[in-house]
Amino acid sequence: MTDQTGEDLLSLMDEETKHALFTMQRLASELRLRQPAIQRRMNYVRGRHPLAYASEEFARYMGDRFTGFADNWCLPIVQTPAERLDVQGIRLDAEDLRPDAEMSRVWRVNNCERASSEAFVVGLAASRAFALVWGDEEDPDTPVITWERAEQAIVSYRPDTGKPVAGLKLWSDEDAGFEYATLYTRDRVWKWQRRGVTLAVRHDPRPAVDPTGGWEPRQPAEDDVWPLANPMGMVPLVELRNQTLLDDAPMSDIDGVIAMQDAVNLIWAYLFNALDYASLPQRVVTGAEVPSIPILNAQGDVVGEKPVDLDQLVKDRILWIPGDDASATEWSAARLDVFSSVIERAIEHIAAQTRTPPHYLIGKVANLSAEALTAAETGLVSKTRERVTYFTPGIRRIFSLVAAAQGNPERAKSALSGRVAWGDVQFRSLAQKVDALQKMHQMGFPFEWVAEQYGMEPHEVQRVMGMREREMAMDPVGALADRIESTQPPSPPQPPAPSAPAVEGEE
Repeated sequence: MTDQTGEDLLSLMDEETKHALFTMQRLASELRLRQPAIQRRMNYVRGRHPLAYASEEFARYMGDRFTGFADNWCLPIVQTPAERLDVQGIRLDAEDLRPDAEMSRVWRVNNCERASSEAFVVGLAASRAFALVWGDEEDPDTPVITWERAEQAIVSYRPDTGKPVAGLKLWSDEDAGFEYATLYTRDRVWKWQRRGVTLAVRHDPRPAVDPTGGWEPRQPAEDDVWPLANPMGMVPLVELRNQTLLDDAPMSDIDGVIAMQDAVNLIWAYLFNALDYASLPQRVVTGAEVPSIPILNAQGDVVGEKPVDLDQLVKDRILWIPGDDASATEWSAARLDVFSSVIERAIEHIAAQTRTPPHYLIGKVANLSAEALTAAETGLVSKTRERVTYFTPGIRRIFSLVAAAQGNPERAKSALSGRVAWGDVQFRSLAQKVDALQKMHQMGFPFEWVAEQYGMEPHEVQRVMGMREREMAMDPVGALADRIESTQPPSPPQPPAPSAPAVEGEE
């Protein structure tokens, strides 16, 4: 950190640096506006739910007893489609539709199978997920792909074309007491830092209104210059956005679930309270004087008395109604099944709103055929295919950045229009899948295509194809017979044979 004021630093900056500083501040302000909603959504996914909709009295008496409890339905709502989103590569060549082997290698080296799965969960819940691609000096052929937290990244787009023009990663180090920002543009990488609010110097010489916001250039030891050049010519930060309504406000898959989630948690709280207070017959005393507690002096002598707090009696499972003609009675234990029925109905509403099959949430499957289960998952399959459509542009751009970081602009351009290979989003039984693929192979679909539809990874498909070629070489006659059988068109149905004319007098 320097002793220069913000005005001094600003006066030393050229116009390009000033523009980068103001762009960084604008994106940081916009990101901070997003953070509360993102944090709230991710808290619900993690099961951190506050007790809502409770009356003031119930919250006062029982709120602390249910702190930390959550019947978390937000997590399976986003996990169910995310577990079906499987990127298997990208096809760059319009003629050779096999996934590009080099792109798949970089994807695997960066452990993107797991990281992308986590990013899809975040993207569905928080409405956005981010990935950053940058070159690796130690291995220029294998760029680094990192997946960023939704509350720490933001991408800015041109309003007329929708193309990205800048990206910002913003984070803080509480131990060091600094806040850091890295601004990515198409040709530069600007790194900034400022002292955090918690560890700020009390007698700061900066004026009350600092045009720099306290930010100053940050040049780590591994950087030779400031700012860094961006050799890719593209903004390396990629945003994967969930569904939008022709605006820049992607929606979260759990925004509509949170309200029902709060209701379910509240009903559970009332159910637990009933289990504790009303699951057994209760005694009621009416018409009696309120019991009192003796007041003792220092010597232990009774010097007075005070009535018992009726609210405390309620907590102690005693209902005391003062008056004349004392009597005692009881009421029967409460019915608890009404609570569970309401909870099940609320979960059914969540399933309907999110197109999640009820058997994924309720867990009741009674003698359903494979066809019935497939029909029950139709909505989920359609929803997942929609998410494939929303996330595909971002995946294309990640692969394009990989090629650009490798110094291959032609492949980078091809990746922007490439076809992302996704795994099958529909789960079927093995018998159903094999039967359908066998029939398609008999119709003329190539064996390699059948292997891809079976769900194999691209490298596994090539391995199986090599095995098949070796088998065919060992038995050429059998291979020729199989090929003729698979290419033989199905025989048309034969008309029924005409019945013989009836003999007169024969019944």
